[in-house]
Amino acid sequence: MERSQQAALLSAGIGVAVTALKFYAAWLTGSLALYSDALESIINVVAAVGAFIALRIAAQPADDDHPYGHHKAEFFSAVIEGALIVVASLLILREAYIGFLEPKPLDAPASGLAINALAGVINAAWAWALLRWGKEWRSPALIADARHIFADVLTSIGVLGGVAAVWFSGVQVLDPAIAGLVALNILWSGYRMVRESVDGLMDKAAAPEILGKVRAVISEHGEGALEAHDVRTRSAGQATFVDFHLVVPGDMTVADSHIICDRLENALESSIPGTVVTIHVEPGDEAKARGLPVL
Repeated sequence: MERSQQAALLSAGIGVAVTALKFYAAWLTGSLALYSDALESIINVVAAVGAFIALRIAAQPADDDHPYGHHKAEFFSAVIEGALIVVASLLILREAYIGFLEPKPLDAPASGLAINALAGVINAAWAWALLRWGKEWRSPALIADARHIFADVLTSIGVLGGVAAVWFSGVQVLDPAIAGLVALNILWSGYRMVRESVDGLMDKAAAPEILGKVRAVISEHGEGALEAHDVRTRSAGQATFVDFHLVVPGDMTVADSHIICDRLENALESSIPGTVVTIHVEPGDEAKARGLPVL
């Protein structure tokens, strides 16, 4: 099993443990705010399972039906996770509305807060590890999962402070009010996740730093060519697709131009792991005829 798949599977297991702790804390206290925090954690479990499935699909090699591979499966996972987050936020808003109508006092607040805090510490440590691995392995699914868990951690901190305020002040209506704020925060997080994932599905260009690296590598290893132009990139999961036009002297042989292309492809693939390169070779005189600059 590939390492990112193992991380996603482990994330699901940790999510189950954290969710159980949070629901226990909510049950002990009867707090809607703690309940909303626990409900959000269910999404972590569903998202981790979805990420695992997406990573399994994305790891499959290209075939006749999918000649460019299955990389975009990770973006589908992130879109589904974002949609689930939105659903969770609406459920929490419903509970918060009911709580406003019938506010209830907290039971065993000290124990509930301690258990929820423990769950938050576990979440924070795991989110940090997931984000580091996701960036290192260039996995949108793991990064999306890590960001959602980080959002969950921040939510938990706010909820802990709010429930403590309810406990000490005795103002019961604060509990559903905090739950409502949690729901709005989750709703915003889900919107951002869906938007970023849709960008990936729509073949958004690679990050500016990657594009800059592509241009630098072409410039450094393009000896023998006259110019490279129309450099385009797109990201799909852990793969970065790069294509450009390479202008060579008009009298250069096909064999010699192929050597330059091989050198550029190897350099790009070494500098940017997961790169898929396509090069269109043009003779210099043709470029002049089209009014393109030739170095």
